[in-house]
Amino acid sequence: MQFDLIIVGGGLAGLSLACALRDTPLRVALIEQRPPRRPEGWDARVYAISPANAAFLQQIGAWKHLDSQRIQPISAMEVYGDAGARLDFSAYDTGVSELGFILESSLMACELWENVKRQGNLTLISPGSPQRVEIREDAAIVGLADGNTLSGRLLVAADGRDSWLRRSCGLTAFDTPYNEKGVVANFVCEKPHRGRAYQWFSDEGVLAWLPLPDKRISIVWSAPDELADQLTALPPEELCDRVAAAGGYKLGKLSPLTPAAAFPLRLMRVPKVVAPRVALIGDAAHGIHPLSGHGINLGYQDARALAETLAACQPWHDIGHLNILERYQRARKEEVLLLQTSTHALRRLFKTDLPGLKPLRNLGMNLTNGFPLLKNKLARYALGTL
Repeated sequence: MQFDLIIVGGGLAGLSLACALRDTPLRVALIEQRPPRRPEGWDARVYAISPANAAFLQQIGAWKHLDSQRIQPISAMEVYGDAGARLDFSAYDTGVSELGFILESSLMACELWENVKRQGNLTLISPGSPQRVEIREDAAIVGLADGNTLSGRLLVAADGRDSWLRRSCGLTAFDTPYNEKGVVANFVCEKPHRGRAYQWFSDEGVLAWLPLPDKRISIVWSAPDELADQLTALPPEELCDRVAAAGGYKLGKLSPLTPAAAFPLRLMRVPKVVAPRVALIGDAAHGIHPLSGHGINLGYQDARALAETLAACQPWHDIGHLNILERYQRARKEEVLLLQTSTHALRRLFKTDLPGLKPLRNLGMNLTNGFPLLKNKLARYALGTL
């Protein structure tokens, strides 16, 4: 089967890229083993989506179909240091209607999946399992487990952090383990959160409370491995007390909504995200600490940038040529490097116990909180409006 573009991986980044190419003349194939599924109740895996990426999802036709009753706008955020420091962000003070949106991963994935199923220029191969890849001068060949063979001018690796396609094509990834796990779970709050998010830096890691519709929150606790294992082993009621106490009972008592789960955290740098006939997007291209909340935002911007690069090509251009793919790499390099460097440095800053450092880092937070112009600049960068 002949295509212009073959996307390996049907996660959020791969699906959004496919949708972003819907109005192009490109013939697209998307390979995914399993379609996304909605869990019963609420999904414990949620994302903070920036307004810029909400606009991208609107542009590709997905946002308007999402259930608005399961989307929570963020009106404000409070960030606390480990020695009394505080940093406040407000949508009102920043001059925007919201700082971002909290919504479930599966909510977005299922809607994007329905979109690509209806897409005229796309062939959805699911279940599909790639087994071999061959990069030729004029084409890339993918062999599937069922014996079928696909040929395309460009392969896109959207198959996650442990990307099979990235490894098969010889693109190197450098991992830095954090020896931490991200513990996620959802809770019902005693007090209303009013769209406010919270984040605490402490000796026990970084704890974020993200508002969900009504009196619900989702948490991401980036905790040392031993503590993370203890948290996931706690009975539900004890976990509620532990999480509520860690947040100073800001929202009163908590009740369990979903079981806790944990995933290992690591920084992943990929020096080259393109090669002849190959491009990486999403978690296949980079990994960052979740304290910034930018993981999937980077993936969506990868998809947007690659789609724009390909859409700008003329019919006689070879979209798999390295000269074209390097335009995409240049477009994404600065933001990815900046966020990886800043989140890694911030995480190390609050993990280091050098004498005198704790008051200095907390003083820095308080000073930043006292300069509205600087705070506004930081907020607008996170919003994607700079």
